[in-house]
Amino acid sequence: MAQVPQTFFDALAVRTWCGLALAALGRAREEIDAINVYPVADGDTGTNLYLTVESAAAAVEAVFTAHEVDRAEAAAGPGKPSVAEAARAMAHGALIGARGNSGTILAQLLRGMAQVLAADDDTPHTDGHGLRQALRHAAESARQAVAHPVEGTVLTVASAAADAAEALAAAVGDCGTVARAAYRGARDALAATPEQLAVLARAGVVDAGGRGLVAVLGALVETFTGEAPGSVTGAGAAAANGHARVADDVDDEEECAADPDGDGPAFEVIYLLEADDDAVARLRERLDPLGDSLVVVGGDGLWNVHVHVDDAGAAVEAGVEAGRPYRIRITHFGAGDVHTARGERTPRERAQRAVVAVVPGEGLAGLYAEAGATTVLARPGEPPASGELLQAVRRAHAREVVLLPNDADLRHTAAAAAEQAREEGVRVALIPTRSAVQGIAALAVHEPGRRFDEDVVSMTSAAGATRYAEVTVAERQSWTTAGICQAGDVLGLIDGDVAVIGADVTATAGTVLDRMLAAGGELVTIVLGDEAPESVAEHLENRVREAYLAVDTVVYRGGRQGALLLIGVE
Repeated sequence: MAQVPQTFFDALAVRTWCGLALAALGRAREEIDAINVYPVADGDTGTNLYLTVESAAAAVEAVFTAHEVDRAEAAAGPGKPSVAEAARAMAHGALIGARGNSGTILAQLLRGMAQVLAADDDTPHTDGHGLRQALRHAAESARQAVAHPVEGTVLTVASAAADAAEALAAAVGDCGTVARAAYRGARDALAATPEQLAVLARAGVVDAGGRGLVAVLGALVETFTGEAPGSVTGAGAAAANGHARVADDVDDEEECAADPDGDGPAFEVIYLLEADDDAVARLRERLDPLGDSLVVVGGDGLWNVHVHVDDAGAAVEAGVEAGRPYRIRITHFGAGDVHTARGERTPRERAQRAVVAVVPGEGLAGLYAEAGATTVLARPGEPPASGELLQAVRRAHAREVVLLPNDADLRHTAAAAAEQAREEGVRVALIPTRSAVQGIAALAVHEPGRRFDEDVVSMTSAAGATRYAEVTVAERQSWTTAGICQAGDVLGLIDGDVAVIGADVTATAGTVLDRMLAAGGELVTIVLGDEAPESVAEHLENRVREAYLAVDTVVYRGGRQGALLLIGVE
């Protein structure tokens, strides 16, 4: 079906662009993933870009959904958010979902555009002139985020897009015309990238990060004209159409002056950071001498930090000194791992079976990993997208995968990831676990040596036999199955429904536990969040010991998991 073109850059245009960009990157992902020549081979550029835009698109959809619900409750009928709300959601979603250097820089490009579109002044920014301003600010913001910019990369492509848009007559106010000019400028700059980076010229390829940006700008053209632009053409750009090898990931190329022989830092470190501007400025100074590929994007107290270093601990410690780092990801660039020298990759034999699990906190991530599972960390309010789950299945590198979403709301997301993995030849079984404690029960009976179907049945049975609960704090007044709660009340949820409303965490947890054990049980699993009172675990253990004979208790620390504590009874 042909795309209905948008006239101005309003909220609907933001939504449409995100959707079209995601589709374009989905089509180009494998071809872009094949680009790894400078300075190391990681094969995930297209995937990183896709996951970043997927997070941005999900955030925009959430804003539209929330606005429609609010309008319906107010009896005003469905509506749509403002362009500022949609643009800010796009930028925030990209920031928290950014993966790799390619995704991190794309997130900053989207943030730069959003800052213009959401500007609160008397000048309109939704026409062609506003789009030109947005493209220029995006290109400049991305360069400022990179510690050592290198030409012949996505930064060059972004600048060329802005230059081409600005070259139009000042009277041009049509977003479609501006978008076409930006796309053509970016496409031509992409074709010229081998002339700017010798490593690209030797390999006969174009830059992968730039190739991804051209796809995103092509989606912008389709948003405002209803027509998708033609394929990338020009010297060196045949690679982008799958006729030769495409260029390297911006993840490694534009800001990293690595040894051309492929020697470089041992680790990639990425984390989100809550910190003020002054602290981030000091952080840049701390991280820059530790390694290369340093990119810090964001603002307004939330940042995404990416760097390649030999001392991963020092990079994380620098983040701790600057503020509060979380969603920490450390990847080793070892032989046979993600990166190898000179773009060569040592094939790694697939395991027969693996478990992939979504976990709500760092503590449980460690527990699951010790049990052999590949984990996906879900921060409070930041559920993983299907692309992230699919990437975890690929990372598990197994012929058979058991997928544990550990959240009822993630069942459809996990199903989508499982279906795509099956299309790639992986046998996937989705066990509909609704809590991390059900996942723990399933993992406890997992036996890779037995037949796949038998293992899945056993794990499903163990999860289904585990009742689950959580204790949390109400954020606002609302109706519940246990009555009306007020903001600040302690809520005890059993099997997903509010069963207890209290004022004290320990007392509420005790009541929840009593209700769960009234139906019997042999093992109680307690997972403590960072904000839970220190005494609550000891209180619950004593309660079980004194009142429920032959019932064992095990306690884990979950970290920053959202709920104060999780309880499982099996």
